[in-house]
Amino acid sequence: MLENVLAMLGYALPPNGSVVPFLLLTLAAGGGAAWRTGQAVAERWGELWPVAAYTLLIAAAVRFLHYALFDAELLSLASYAIDAAILIAIGLIAHRVRRTRHITEQYPWMFVRTSPMTWKSRP
Repeated sequence: MLENVLAMLGYALPPNGSVVPFLLLTLAAGGGAAWRTGQAVAERWGELWPVAAYTLLIAAAVRFLHYALFDAELLSLASYAIDAAILIAIGLIAHRVRRTRHITEQYPWMFVRTSPMTWKSRP
């Protein structure tokens, strides 16, 4: 099923058509790097745009690893865009989760966590 969705989006799968490289490289390795990037930027009270910029570089590295390890197409704009969109989303979610934790731990008398991604002022 995932193969069909990726193929429909124009994602360049390896010659054997397996989605294992996508799961291993894009989601596991790239997603882990994007998650840590989002957390690191939030830890230093950074804005959102560096998360997006850094994860674009991670997406380029992931695309190269697809090419080098699994003989997938290197210069596929659709594949890079899909990798980048997924990794940026992971990085931005990690940034928000860490920022929420940071705010509520740094200022416990002012804010209370309402979910992993939101906080509100204390009454």
